[in-house]
Amino acid sequence: MILETAEVKIAAEHHDKFEKAMTLAVETVLSQAIGFIKFELHKGIEKADTYLFHIHWDTLESHTIGFRESDLFIKWRELIGPYFSLPPEINHWSIK
Repeated sequence: MILETAEVKIAAEHHDKFEKAMTLAVETVLSQAIGFIKFELHKGIEKADTYLFHIHWDTLESHTIGFRESDLFIKWRELIGPYFSLPPEINHWSIK
C-alpha cells in the first residue's frame, strides 16, 4: 500500500470553501479512482493556512498513472485547485 501526502497552502478567507470543495471532490471524484483506499484531511495548528491530506492507494501507479493521467484528476483539480495559494507539495510513502 502507498500513502500519498499533499501539503497545500490555503488563504484564510478560503478555508470554508476549500473544505466543502474537498468533501465534494472526495465523494464524487476520488472515490471513483481505481486503487483508491482512504482519504484524510488535516488542518494545521501552528501553520493555520496549511492543510495536509493523506490518500491511501493500492499501488504507486494507481495514483501516478491511473488517477493522475485520467479525466478524474482534471475534475479533482477543477474542484479544489482554485483555492491553492501555492502548488501542493506531494510525496509518496511505502506502508508496511
